[in-house]
Amino acid sequence: MEGFRIPVGEWVDAGVDWLRDNLSGLFDLVAVVVRFLVGGLSDVLLSNPIVVVIAVAALLAWLLRSWKLAVGAVVGFTLILAMGQWVTAMQTLALVLVATVVAVAISVPLGIWSARNATVRAILKPVLDFMQTMPAFVYLIPAITFFSIGVVPGVVSTVIFALPPGVRLTELGIRGVDSETVEAGHAFGATPRQILRGIQLPLAMPTIMAGINQVIMLALSMAVVAGIVGADGLGKEVVQSISTVNLPKGVEAGLSVVILAVYLDRLTAALGSPAEHRSSLRGVVARRRTRTPIPTAA
Repeated sequence: MEGFRIPVGEWVDAGVDWLRDNLSGLFDLVAVVVRFLVGGLSDVLLSNPIVVVIAVAALLAWLLRSWKLAVGAVVGFTLILAMGQWVTAMQTLALVLVATVVAVAISVPLGIWSARNATVRAILKPVLDFMQTMPAFVYLIPAITFFSIGVVPGVVSTVIFALPPGVRLTELGIRGVDSETVEAGHAFGATPRQILRGIQLPLAMPTIMAGINQVIMLALSMAVVAGIVGADGLGKEVVQSISTVNLPKGVEAGLSVVILAVYLDRLTAALGSPAEHRSSLRGVVARRRTRTPIPTAA
């Protein structure tokens, strides 16, 4: 058997070359759309006054979680600004948000389909195992082949890397809904679509949001790796700091990633369990209403 070798790599390389030669128009379209979305969102974040962006982030944290997260958001984003990482942080945030929206738009329907179809589940399981265990850097190689360097291969590789937990946890949430509740819906004459919208999705929402949370975290980790292929943002800062052994720059870029990750993690956790994290603003309004005296008849 000495000298025997299965040329799997050559086969994959030939397949990638075939896709590049025959689907170049599709790849060009994807590149244009991704550049438009990431560039547009990045321009929106950077064109507005920094105070406004920080205020909006704090307001979202207050409404969705608590005043403590709002204060933490103000402190964290102000620290990013003070470290001189504001532009790169907003570029990374734009990349992560676009990649997350695309990954969620793909993973949630796939998870629902997998939960409702055993054949689809059997096909998706090994594919998801492959996607989760493949080293992240490997995704960058075909992405560069199809899209050259820049933000587009960064977004595409991030979407692929972040997809599996969204699919798995959506499937887990749908399949974990109490079967008796689903049977009751059938007994009342509800259609499968009505059961999905009215019973399964609402009850599975905490698990689905946990999956979306994991998608965001993986997107952030991959967005840093995407700096290797030239994607603007904190990832490029980390790569440059490694190449020049610039510890202060690396620490500041890494700390900015941590701040973004914690902020997005807390927001998505609050969306997944709104009953546990009610808004402080709503609580204040409710307390004021209860203290308002009820007029009595003379």
